[in-house]
Order: sequence, then structure tokens, then C-alpha cells
Amino acid sequence: MIDKDLFVKDEGETFPGKTFKQELLKPIFYDQRDFLFDAMFSLHKSHVIMLLEQGILEEKEARKILEGVIGLTKLNKNELTYDPNYEDLFFLVEAKLGEMVGHEMAGKMHIARSRNDMGEGMYRVIIRKHILTIINYVNDLSDALIEQAENHIETIMPAHTHTQPAQPTTLGHYLMAIFDNLQRDQERLWNAFYTVNQSPLGAVAITTTGFPINRSRVAELLGFNGLIENSYDAIATGDYLLESAQAIVSLMVNMGRWIQEFLRFSTHEVGLLVVADPYVQISSIMPQKRNPVSIEHSRALASSSVGEAMAVIHMLHNTPYGDIVDTEDDLQPHIYKSYQKGTRVLKLMYAVIRTMKVNVEHIANDARKHLITITEMADVLTREHGLSFRQSHHIASKISKQSLVKNRELYEWPLEEINEILSDHGIQLSKDEWESITDPRIFVQRRSICGGPSPKEVRRMIEERKIVMMNKRKKYAEISSGLEQTEKMLDHLVDSLIN
Repeated sequence: MIDKDLFVKDEGETFPGKTFKQELLKPIFYDQRDFLFDAMFSLHKSHVIMLLEQGILEEKEARKILEGVIGLTKLNKNELTYDPNYEDLFFLVEAKLGEMVGHEMAGKMHIARSRNDMGEGMYRVIIRKHILTIINYVNDLSDALIEQAENHIETIMPAHTHTQPAQPTTLGHYLMAIFDNLQRDQERLWNAFYTVNQSPLGAVAITTTGFPINRSRVAELLGFNGLIENSYDAIATGDYLLESAQAIVSLMVNMGRWIQEFLRFSTHEVGLLVVADPYVQISSIMPQKRNPVSIEHSRALASSSVGEAMAVIHMLHNTPYGDIVDTEDDLQPHIYKSYQKGTRVLKLMYAVIRTMKVNVEHIANDARKHLITITEMADVLTREHGLSFRQSHHIASKISKQSLVKNRELYEWPLEEINEILSDHGIQLSKDEWESITDPRIFVQRRSICGGPSPKEVRRMIEERKIVMMNKRKKYAEISSGLEQTEKMLDHLVDSLIN
């Protein structure tokens, strides 16, 4: 073990110690540089404009500061390296601004603000971009699901419960179930966006300031929907992080479940779908194999995205209710990575679904097997012949058990033998009745109740969802455009002042 005196000498006796610099300040600097650089300058510009409008800065002061800020935005951020003379990126930028406009002038840029509200403001600007990006790709995937559902309104397939063949449905019905689940997750993302898109700026350290600032004006210049009004709340809260993490967890968990099913569907044994050539890999030694790696990687990335988001939740847990900026230095990269990985999942599965081929005849044949229409027999006996459903279910169960013993599919039973079993109840089925009971297409057509798999009902749902998607595309475009226009407005104000 190294001698303590030698260790202390190597570490140094003033802040920051060598280990603190190497294991904390340096990694955080590069995270800030890579993720927060552009957002930081947006905050600088909006704050200086507000200080000018409030008469806190003179016009010549604001102009000089903004000229320096604009000069700094032209820096190649990748060339910025950690300097132990500065605690973090913000102090380094302030120093560089001081070299350009004078340190006293650079210091005026920070009138009535703190690294606390700056940090919270930057984090919200970055996270809202990630949320909007993933919402856009949710829209793309949703359109692909509708397109394939419409192509397969009448494509019969077996539905499963408890991983066992249960009843016939259609691929269109199945894909629309995924679509609807995806829309609820998108609503969770929008809710997270509105929670995130509130301005904490002007809360300063935690109690606002004695300067006559205009918090609403800064929020407006940055495209926030409003204020986190209570300044303590603005600095202390982590709910916007929690809600953002929970929204992506829900999306990825829900997607992961059907992605796992798609992997099963693409196996040779099931043979429901064929992944297009651009999204499969051939085995290095088994040339007959078409490995659906796009789906496999999507499944793994979805799990990784959940892991990153759960790290956010765990890091927030039991964090004291106060300034959480230092905690967030380590926390923020996890939420960014979670959304980045989730976006990759959405893009991959969009490509897979948009281009996949469906083995229609094969899955229609599977929908005739494993007695999966026998529920209809119980229904017919009750609906058409007046038996109680308990009696009908008992008869269907008896035939099911004998089918296993005789190794028969339901459609392989001679009608005479079925009627012999039914004779104890004074019932005889006609040929048409028996054929309708064993036909999965008729089974599906009769399930025309709201939300059922009948082609007519699925077509209705698809047409309604198309209208929903038009409105969602419009909503996304309006909000994205609004933020772009706000950014242009801020740049215009700065340019007008400088020029």
C-alpha cells in the first residue's frame, strides 16, 4: 500500500484533488461539452436579451457580450479539452468569453442567474429534443403498422394466450393491437414533453434574485411553454427526469414484448414472416441460415434503453430535495443514451415492418390446427340450440380431450361421430354448421363486436386510426416548427442588436 504522505502529496492538498479531477471533473466536462454546448449558448443569448430589455444591461454592454458569445459558438467543441484550472465547461467558456470581451464584461452575463438554474434549463432543452425526436419515429412506426395491417385485414393467423394457440384472428387485428399500445406510449411521451418544457430559469440558486428580471420573457425566448413558478421547486424537482425516464421505459418494455414475438414469428418453425434481405445476416459457416439480427439487436437495444432509464430513476431516488445539479451531472447522460437507443429500436423495427413479407398460406393453415375454433362449437350449441354455456363448454371440452387421444384436428372429425356425442343432448348439427365451426375464417367474421378481428371491424379501426395519425403528424409539425421559429427569433434579436 502506498504511503499516506506520498498519496497526499500526489493528490494535492487543495481542491480539486487529483482523483477528484480524473474521476469526476474530467468525465463530467466531456459530457457537458458533448451534450450541452449548443443549449448553453441559447441560454446565454436569451438571458442577455432579457437583461437588456429589463434595463439591467446597457445596450453597448449587451452588444459586446453577445458579440463574444457568437464568436464562441463558432468554436469546434471537439477541440475543447479539460483544463484543471476550470471546474467545468461553464467556467471555461466564461474565461474564454472574458478573453474576448474582458472579464468584467463577461461576468455581467451572469447577473441574476446561477449554475443551478442554468443547468436545469439546459437539461430541459436537451431532453425535450430527445423526446420530440423519438415521438417522430413513433409516428413513422405507427404508419408502417397501419400499412401492413391494411394489407393483412383478411390474413388469418392463430392468436396465443399463455404461449399456446388460443383462437383464430387476423394479422391486421394483431398489428392494430400493437399500434394502439404504441399510441398510448406516445401520449406518455407527450405528457413527459409538456412536463419537461417548463422553464426553471430565473430561480437562480433557489430563491430568485433582487434584480428586476423577467422570467416569462426568458421562457418565451427559449420556447418553453411556461414557468416552474416556485423557485425552490424549479431547482429541487426531479419529476421531469422521472417522467421522461418512465415514458421511455414504458415504450421500450411494451415494444420489447412484441419484438420478442416477431423474433418467434420469423423462425423457420413458425414461418409467419420473412425479414427482408437487407436486415438479415447469413451464418459464417451455415449458409442456409437467414439470421434476423435486426430484430435481435432491437430486442437487446430496447433492454439497454430500459436499463439506462432505470439508472435515472435509481439515481433520483433519495436525492435530497434541493439543488440536484451535481447529481444530474452524472445522471443526464443516462437519459440521453436511453432515448438514443430507443430511437435506434424504432428505426430498425420500422425498416423491418415496412419491408417484411408474410407467409399467408402457411399461417392460415396453422390457424386451422390445435382445435383453436372449438370455442365456436360451444357458442353454436348455446346460441343456436339452446344449451346453457356450461353444458356447451363441457361438450366442447369432451371433444377436445378425445381429439388429443385420437390425434385429430377438429376439422378431421366425421360429422357422424360428433352428432353421436351430441345425441345425448338431443342435438344434431348440420353439415353447414359443422363446417362453419371448424372454419377459422367464419370464426373471425363472426367476431364483429367492437374491437374484434372481423375484416369489417378491423377496416373501421384502420380508417379511424389514419385520421388519428394525420392529427398526430400535424401536432408534431406545429410544435417542432414552433421551436424552430423561436430559435430563429432569438437569433434575429441577437443579430439585430449586433449589426
